[in-house]
Amino acid sequence: MPDTISPDLPVWSLQDLYEGFDAKDMTADQEFVRKDAEDLAKQWKSRLHDASAKDLADIISRYEVICEKLGRMTSFTDLAFAADMSEAETGRQAGVMREIESEISAQLVFVELELATLDDGLMAQHLADPALAYWEPWIRIVRAFKPHQLSEDMETMLLERQPAGRSAWIRLFDETAASLKFPIDGAMVGEAEILDMMTDPDPAVREKAGLSRSQVLADNSRLMTLIFNTIAKDKSVDDKWRQFDRPVSSRNLANDVEDEVVDALAEAVTTRMPDLTHRYYAIKARWMGKDQLPWWDRNAPVPGEDNRKFSWDEAKDLILSAFGEFDPSMAEIAGWFFDRGWIDAPTRDGKASGAFSHPTVPSAHPYILMNYSGNTRDVMTLAHELGHGIHQVLAAPKGHLMCSTPLTLAETASVFGEMLVFRKLLSITEDPVQRRALLAGKIEDMLNTVVRQIGFHNFEVKFHDARKNGELTPDQIADLWMETQADALGPAIKIDDSYRPIWGFIPHFIHVPFYVYAYAFGDCLVNALWQVYAKSDQDPSGQAEEKTQFVNQYLNLLRAGGTQRHDVALAPFGLNAKDKDFWNLGLDMIAGMIDDLDRMLEKE
Repeated sequence: MPDTISPDLPVWSLQDLYEGFDAKDMTADQEFVRKDAEDLAKQWKSRLHDASAKDLADIISRYEVICEKLGRMTSFTDLAFAADMSEAETGRQAGVMREIESEISAQLVFVELELATLDDGLMAQHLADPALAYWEPWIRIVRAFKPHQLSEDMETMLLERQPAGRSAWIRLFDETAASLKFPIDGAMVGEAEILDMMTDPDPAVREKAGLSRSQVLADNSRLMTLIFNTIAKDKSVDDKWRQFDRPVSSRNLANDVEDEVVDALAEAVTTRMPDLTHRYYAIKARWMGKDQLPWWDRNAPVPGEDNRKFSWDEAKDLILSAFGEFDPSMAEIAGWFFDRGWIDAPTRDGKASGAFSHPTVPSAHPYILMNYSGNTRDVMTLAHELGHGIHQVLAAPKGHLMCSTPLTLAETASVFGEMLVFRKLLSITEDPVQRRALLAGKIEDMLNTVVRQIGFHNFEVKFHDARKNGELTPDQIADLWMETQADALGPAIKIDDSYRPIWGFIPHFIHVPFYVYAYAFGDCLVNALWQVYAKSDQDPSGQAEEKTQFVNQYLNLLRAGGTQRHDVALAPFGLNAKDKDFWNLGLDMIAGMIDDLDRMLEKE
């Protein structure tokens, strides 16, 4: 789709990683990781129980260097592939790099396996040494997997088979999704365009887009069903051998969060669905003069919505201003993304849909992918991804092994960044109709982030539980989809048979099973954080110290990367996700915004 916002939308340069697939530095790094991995294995494999604390610290440091170089190479190929999934050579190179990654990971699997099995008393003794104590947060997470480890031979075999197993199915999904075209009025458009059309002001355009998307997904549902069933079976076998009681438990452990905390989140949101999505969509339907909205109108513009387009420079100025008013250093870091070629913004054929911020490695910098068309949601999405990017930059000094934030906290900076920009945009919007539309848009974004994602989570739970008894048909999967979506959206959204195939191209179901609850976790967490911040910011002249304290604590949370559990990270703010009232604190904020919108509409 040609850019109608600006001829100068930025396109990233990956040269900060490598000049190309066959560049000298890429070849040199491949040779380095192979040689150093071999040397480390020869020197220490099966011998970590004899290592001193100083030896262990040195081993972990060498392991980190290898992992970071490997991460740098895979980041380059992943980003090149995301920029053009239709290019066969790019896909081939991504596959080659996955094989190299698998080869090196298999060679070094002993490091984490042996660290995990060291005697508790011996490890406690070693951690008293400052050289090893530095690595304690990472070691704690590694050792948490001890009850679920397999033998070294089995772990090695699984890693070596990965490129021809799960990774291959993910690649098939990605390449298939990127190649889909949707017929609209005699033309064929990509996924980014079809999703944009589903927010068009013209209801006829939205209907055409929704039905076209449904038909194309239905035509591909057999392939998607095979991929989904295979991914789930692979996970089921892995969970069985690793002795995870529930499909979600392995993801929770990787996220450094307890099963009961995630269960409490899902239960709280599911219980509140009638008070949140059901109520909001009933209000929206009434606002649009209907009893029910067809599913393709769920994100339709509300009456009076601000349809103006934000140029790239306008979006940049708005975001940097909002971030700078919170903290100047946030605006400075965000500015680097705009000024240094770290963003790929235009929509084009073959490019991955949606948006992301890829952290790459600490020795480089993150890259942001957008499909920017200039509407308000795109500005919010850009703020969201820049929040991720700032988080990744601030956590980078923790090093490759400890900079990655668990998913429970990974959405904190992104959702907080969105909230800053929303509040800024609301403050400079004087027209009451536009203000009302902005509020509605923010409510919808929050419902999409919280309730819709927990609806997705509930679908995954039901699907993976059902998959234990055998492969599911497309209709059986669609039945689970329709049941959980009806619960999440409520009676004011009409979901007919055309909605049945829509489950098929939600990438998180394939890439990272049970990822989706992290969005709800992050949004509710930020809502709670925001209420703490709002109290500190109510009287800037009288509470400047309190606001400064909050900003410092917030930035420290981001800088911690993966070194803190959610309970430790939230303690300075007086928040605790284990508290049964914590989740309702975040949900109450959304409900309150729906109340405000309802009162505005009643005044008409």
